Amino acid sequence: MRKKIVAGNWKMNKTTGEAAALAEAVKAALNGVADVEVVLCPTFTALKTVGDILAGSLIRLGAQNMHWEKEGAFTGEISPGMVKDLGCQYVILGHSERRQFFHETDQNVNRKAKAALAAGLIPIVCVGETLEQREANQTEEVVTTQVTRSLAGLDEGGFRRVVVAYEPVWAIGTGRTATPAQAQAVHALIRQVLAKVCNPGAAQAVRIQYGGSVKPANARELFSQADIDGGLIGGAALEAGSFADIVKAAL
Repeated sequence: MRKKIVAGNWKMNKTTGEAAALAEAVKAALNGVADVEVVLCPTFTALKTVGDILAGSLIRLGAQNMHWEKEGAFTGEISPGMVKDLGCQYVILGHSERRQFFHETDQNVNRKAKAALAAGLIPIVCVGETLEQREANQTEEVVTTQVTRSLAGLDEGGFRRVVVAYEPVWAIGTGRTATPAQAQAVHALIRQVLAKVCNPGAAQAVRIQYGGSVKPANARELFSQADIDGGLIGGAALEAGSFADIVKAAL
């Protein structure tokens, strides 16, 4: 049985002091919660501080991005080894904001996923369609292509470790949420694609998160769907009480 995973993507929010306060509050609110895997993904500047606070707890640390190279002349970038050195176990890759604003491609995400696995990190690989693509009935084509290209060439061991996050772009930060039925339909599609990319057994082992305006009020119904294995939470992760309620909805 797949263990639910709920990750908080803090995006470009919180100074180091604010991040410390939020991490302390989340840690207190989720004390003793062991049946859901919880990951906090603060900004790079707060990773060390938040990691120190989470040390000894059940909550994991994740980064929001990384480069695929081990080192070199890549000004402003962070390598997989640097992310690992800060105590991260997870790294978010290919978020729609990275794809939209920084022109990341499936091929780049694929290189990053392979580099993350090689460094001992667990990649959370994001996929999802825009509103225009959904309205043009292109959801299946877009998501299938993103999953196939982003995970191409992984060996089965690495493939089973990956987490996939389905985030319909039209639902991120908009207040609009895919209905549980809409979300489940795409999650089921993703699992079918995963079976073709690797094999059915491995596909059943991969956890698929939903992201896009998840709130305490809708989390339980979303997480109860057969192929939804938790959430990648944005705005609601910036308030400890809301995030804790969402995590508990996965129990």
